[in-house]
Amino acid sequence: MSTTVSAAERAERIRKIGALPAALRAALAGLTDGQLDTPYREGGWTVRQVVHHLADSHMHAFLRMKFILAETHPAIKPYDQNIWASMHDASVAPVAPSLVLLEGLHGRWTAMLERVGEKDWARSALHPERGEVTLDSLLQTYAGHGEKHIRQITGLRTARGW
Repeated sequence: MSTTVSAAERAERIRKIGALPAALRAALAGLTDGQLDTPYREGGWTVRQVVHHLADSHMHAFLRMKFILAETHPAIKPYDQNIWASMHDASVAPVAPSLVLLEGLHGRWTAMLERVGEKDWARSALHPERGEVTLDSLLQTYAGHGEKHIRQITGLRTARGW
């Protein structure tokens, strides 16, 4: 399960987490409500749902990492992201509160991650669907998670000429 990750790789992953809110704001700049309600692909979530999903998902990730640091081998509670994305607060609510939430959350998350000791990156938890996960593996996952969703938004903008 464990792979060797350099301090430079971790620092870059933490930097990506810290940079996400500004990158997301840039990707959304100038979009209308109608554009926010456009799915990024056929059958996919709307841009609005993607923004709220990032807030939901990253809150979970922050708390999962914090539990890993605070407890011995905690169990991680999964959630159905499609149900969460279909709820009113994610499907029709304005994106501004999620953008503000992401700014504060990513500030806290980055501050926490920058102070993790070398041995603590191997701390782990049990995810009932994915099995054993380490702090390092979660960092890798979430460093790329926001980028993936920003590419969906910018890809839609390019395809539609927005």
